[in-house]
Amino acid sequence: MVKKIIFLLGGVIALSTSATAQDTINEPNKIQGRFFGGVESNSQYYVDDPKLGDFLYEDRFRSNNYINVNYNYGRFTAGIQVEAYEKNALLNYNPKFKGTDLATFYLDYKSEKLDITVGHFYEQFGSGLILRTWEDRALGINNALRGGRIEFRPNNNISLKALYGRQRSGFTVSDGHIFGFDSEFYLTDYLNFEKSDLSVGASYVGRYEKTDIVDPQFSELTNAMAFRFNYYKGSFYASGEANYKTEDAVLSAQNDINGDYVKPGSAYLLNFGYTKSGLGVDLTLRRVENMGFYSERIPENLGDNNSSLNYNDRILNYLPGLTKQHHSNLANIYVYQAQASVSYLDVDKMKAGETGGQIDVFYNFKKGTTLGGKYGTKVAANVATWYNLPGEYRFFPQEYDTEFFGVAQKYFSDYNLEVKKKLTENWRSAFYYVHQYYDKSLIEGGDVVKADVLALENTWAFGEKQSVRLELEHLWADTDRKNWAGGTLEYNLNRNLSFYVWDIYNYGTDKEAEKNHYYNVGGAYRFGAWRIAANYGRQRGGLVCVGGVCRFVPENTGFTLNVSTSF
Repeated sequence: MVKKIIFLLGGVIALSTSATAQDTINEPNKIQGRFFGGVESNSQYYVDDPKLGDFLYEDRFRSNNYINVNYNYGRFTAGIQVEAYEKNALLNYNPKFKGTDLATFYLDYKSEKLDITVGHFYEQFGSGLILRTWEDRALGINNALRGGRIEFRPNNNISLKALYGRQRSGFTVSDGHIFGFDSEFYLTDYLNFEKSDLSVGASYVGRYEKTDIVDPQFSELTNAMAFRFNYYKGSFYASGEANYKTEDAVLSAQNDINGDYVKPGSAYLLNFGYTKSGLGVDLTLRRVENMGFYSERIPENLGDNNSSLNYNDRILNYLPGLTKQHHSNLANIYVYQAQASVSYLDVDKMKAGETGGQIDVFYNFKKGTTLGGKYGTKVAANVATWYNLPGEYRFFPQEYDTEFFGVAQKYFSDYNLEVKKKLTENWRSAFYYVHQYYDKSLIEGGDVVKADVLALENTWAFGEKQSVRLELEHLWADTDRKNWAGGTLEYNLNRNLSFYVWDIYNYGTDKEAEKNHYYNVGGAYRFGAWRIAANYGRQRGGLVCVGGVCRFVPENTGFTLNVSTSF
């Protein structure tokens, strides 16, 4: 089936290119149609490993494949995406991604004032705290809505949207019916602002799902509302958002609900910033209470103690962990996931959400100054800290009453400093220090960990095309698997070809069986619109995160091949 789809796609691309070229020759002033899209294939062959153990799952060879084809003609654009997970998806992807099938399709009409879509579509209201649908193949997320959406822009200062759909889950859709309305008003012209900009917005999302519970204390229609503003003046900016979700059944630790335990939800977000003359400051604060918002109230049981929520499936809103996104391998061992929902793990671990924030400070020391030197120096500091909501909690029967201000039990903190400096014309260096506090018992199970990470990175350029990058890093931790050491060596032969090798070694663990090297050797080659990457190595088990959203992966060893192109 996959071979047939790829063969057909190749034919479509060839025909579309030929047809477009012929139209240009014959009727150069005619509206021309065009094909565009892409192909992506991510495959892995898993092997037995003398240290990590034998591969115990079925199908050693697994492959995730995506073929996206779109056609535009004038104001109309149509497209489909076919996905193939053969024979199974890569490890720990949603088990509903299985086989080959049509995944998404759409037809869109766009004019100066109207944008109408039927089929599958992606949407975000505000920051996404009550609605965001998107695709992220690295995380196995594609939660598009299937239905219809219309956007009306009567002028450049007003945008109005309405939508209806059911959320994608695997190759099907969820049972919940989703309704939405969003508005954005740009007030700068109306208020005659000359040196500042102001916009406000309001959103509504409703989820209707029938329930089998007799005489529930909640409505089958759950409503969520949001109000927001964005303001800019010179070097200063500020934005804020308030979100409220009406009373709904609270999901238990066993992924079940009853008709009596119901609570509303809320989320508040504030962001302030200032940038000028090499200085940048950005502060984000967020408070979230019982804000898990799903297209179905009860997650689907997918076996092996996993539910659809373990795969970010049927989640309507977007709540990333607001912390520094590190590129260091060791700094990403302890990563934070946003705690949006009510969870009662035991009498000492009861939570209803999160409160906290982060601040980023950037400063560029100019060339020729004492700290800037010949080429200047860039310094960045970040502090992020997150806590449980303060209040009164009762384990049985479950109940809570939170306070709006203040903090309770600490979840996580990350204090880090980054210094980047160009030492010579061809030599750039960077230094990183990270201090982390991570209560694994509240987030994924385990100990409270205090960790420090040091990393030193150097890049040498040879002419315009070749470069070598060397990174050395070390992590000290007082509990869990304790100390790690790591290094990365990367060689870019030219703009198209690169190779790398990296390894992280857990030498400090108290368990002899855990003293493993997690190594990777690979490279990538680019030509035209194509990119081919291959590697062999071990995957450290744990959370893999993109943009503050995470999925869990088990330890494994194998060969990986990634191929992608666009047209």
